[in-house]
Amino acid sequence: MIIINKVNITGINTNDLKVLTSSEMEELFKKKDEKWARDELINGNLKLVLSILKKYKERGNLDDLFQIGCVGLIKAVDNFDFSYGVKFSTYAVLMIDGEIRRYLRDNRMLRVSRSIKDLAYRKLKLESEEGKLSIDELSKRLNATPYEISLAESSFKEPLSIYKPIYENGGETIYLFDELSDEKDSSELNTHIALYDAINKLKDKERFILEERYVKGRTQTEVGNDLLISQAQISRIEKGAVKKLKKTLKF
Repeated sequence: MIIINKVNITGINTNDLKVLTSSEMEELFKKKDEKWARDELINGNLKLVLSILKKYKERGNLDDLFQIGCVGLIKAVDNFDFSYGVKFSTYAVLMIDGEIRRYLRDNRMLRVSRSIKDLAYRKLKLESEEGKLSIDELSKRLNATPYEISLAESSFKEPLSIYKPIYENGGETIYLFDELSDEKDSSELNTHIALYDAINKLKDKERFILEERYVKGRTQTEVGNDLLISQAQISRIEKGAVKKLKKTLKF
């Protein structure tokens, strides 16, 4: 297991990672068409992938991103030519980083519509030319509502994981999840659950009458006509059902 800034990636032992010298790299690239040489080049540059992952440790599963980064490294090895006039590491870092960015873009948890993305790019272009503009000015210039402008501004932001560490002291870590709270009183949810259970304990006719009266808003006479009984009988059954509910809920 290798540790990068306290982020673990399974399946790799730091001590086993080989770092190739410039002369070794050059000799191996001359024999790149041979499988063993290609494998040596890939394995000898894994630390490039690990170094790039540092800035993505809050963006996804590091094990997955490491594999994606390795795909970029393989592409770099297969396509690199010393005639480019740059170091392999310079070329490979761009390939690895690009592969990871593409993966994150295509696998975002939140999908943003094309129209909002286009609006976001138009906003960036306009502000790069004229500087920071107010929402009202942007709305006029881009022919979009303030709400759409706000959505466009948010489209480039990545959603935060609820397991993102926000405080660490010794062995104790506090995650974003620990700081989240429901603004609604939990007793309201408990009341709904209790009411649901109490209603299910009523007789079919009692449930029917309460639904028609309190959900659909029908009169006792209308409900009585459906059931072929008098308004007085509906009133009696309704009162009895409400009394049962109050007793069950202890109101």
